[in-house]
Amino acid sequence: MKWKIIGVAACVALAVVLAVDLLYLHFSSNSALRSLNSASVITQVKQLNELVTVRYSLQRVVGLTEPRGAFGEESILLMVQGQAEAGVDLATMKPGDITFSGKRAVTIRLPRAKLFNTYIDEKQTKVWDRHITWWTPWIPYDPDLEHRARLSAIDDLQSAALGMGILKQAQKNAENAVCDFLKALKIDVEFEAS
Repeated sequence: MKWKIIGVAACVALAVVLAVDLLYLHFSSNSALRSLNSASVITQVKQLNELVTVRYSLQRVVGLTEPRGAFGEESILLMVQGQAEAGVDLATMKPGDITFSGKRAVTIRLPRAKLFNTYIDEKQTKVWDRHITWWTPWIPYDPDLEHRARLSAIDDLQSAALGMGILKQAQKNAENAVCDFLKALKIDVEFEAS
């Protein structure tokens, strides 16, 4: 899975590098690179949109208890496995986010990383325990309780991923991917905080 993420990041970064390099070759024969219009580069980058740079696999135990009737309660315990994906949204970049500071130097202001998607792996998620208090056996199970527990689990997975630093890792990975490919083309890169 790690190699899949690296592969996707590499492809996106390669596309950015090729676009910059083609524009450089096109404009270098006519004029200096400084006269390159940043908006034309941003148009190419925006087409890539969300660059997912990290995916966390998380396991959590989620319990939910609700009162049932006047004297009882129903509870459920889920063993949840899920994924949280984060990265940068390149569609939010503006023309001023890329500036050229020389023939082979560029300063990029990447958008801040954000959590794109959090979901439960249904094949790996199981109901560990479910019961109604023993003195109210005539009360039927609430068919919606498991659904509410799964929704609670998604919130719990998001909180856990954010607490573990997924956004910081996503920002670092995005900068590293862009930097590595631009440096391979001998273009110096600096990142500006957004």
